[in-house]
Amino acid sequence: MYKSILLPLDLAHDSSWTKALPVAVELAERFGAELHVLTVVPDIRTSMVSQYFPNDFEATATRKAAEALNTFVAEKLSERKVTEHVATGRVFREIVRCAEANGCDLIVMASHRPEMADHLIGPSADQVVRHTDKSVMIVRD
Repeated sequence: MYKSILLPLDLAHDSSWTKALPVAVELAERFGAELHVLTVVPDIRTSMVSQYFPNDFEATATRKAAEALNTFVAEKLSERKVTEHVATGRVFREIVRCAEANGCDLIVMASHRPEMADHLIGPSADQVVRHTDKSVMIVRD
């Protein structure tokens, strides 16, 4: 049914993958689907605070994110063939872009119970659901 599954991860927050990872792996195994994992480095270039960061901040953060993702995959997914992706930008946009660019027909991601700030800003899972035509499975905490 599914050919390619995307699992977005926030490596700084275990809650972004603890429950979603086993679901994505099980679905990939059941359907013989490719598994893609993505982590996103938030883009600070347009932010007013960007002037307070060193010029090479984005490149350094992206390199560290790639290293952390590689370590994560080696530790948690060593028995599976996984394609790793690191992107820079707005989280929900990069998730949608990665799914489209890699032909992913399912996005499996974690979500938490919304808090007041989420109603004002909107969590990534909600924004992904609203901005993609791909199937999205939300795995709750």
